[in-house]
Amino acid sequence: ASTALVALLGTLTLSAFAQGGPGPGPGGFGGGPGMHGGPGMHMMAGRGYERMLDGVNASAEQKAQIKQIAERARAEMQAQRESHRALREQMAKAFAAPTVDANAVEALRQQMLQQHDAQSRRMTQAMIEASRVLTPEQRKQIVDRMAARRDMMQRHRHERQQLEGGRPGPR
Repeated sequence: ASTALVALLGTLTLSAFAQGGPGPGPGGFGGGPGMHGGPGMHMMAGRGYERMLDGVNASAEQKAQIKQIAERARAEMQAQRESHRALREQMAKAFAAPTVDANAVEALRQQMLQQHDAQSRRMTQAMIEASRVLTPEQRKQIVDRMAARRDMMQRHRHERQQLEGGRPGPR
């Protein structure tokens, strides 16, 4: 059940944060959607999470409660977005300097880890809140649907690789 909640709420809480732009940030030091949740993080952004909740017959009250949980978490994550962007820019500058200061780079890395940990804590808090809204049966249905979707995506990836002569495709 936690995997499904991670997928559901991770998307809801991080979708605004992760939409900082596609691909790497300044200097190629992360910041795109992949860094904040991997491919599929946006799968349930917008109408997608509503379809997921419709698929498990969530009541209007459950949907409203989960939407509030997600909006609160999203607002908090959005507040951290600018700080994250600033750290990426500092990291890019550190590597673009004539001499790379290993201590400065390490300090920035530590700050990024602390920020990531805070984001992870906030997402986990939102997932726990949402898990209290959904029934065990609904959580199980979400887990099953997410597993089926993951399996389908893996099959498609494998088929695509076979069509391309076994070469892994771009990510």
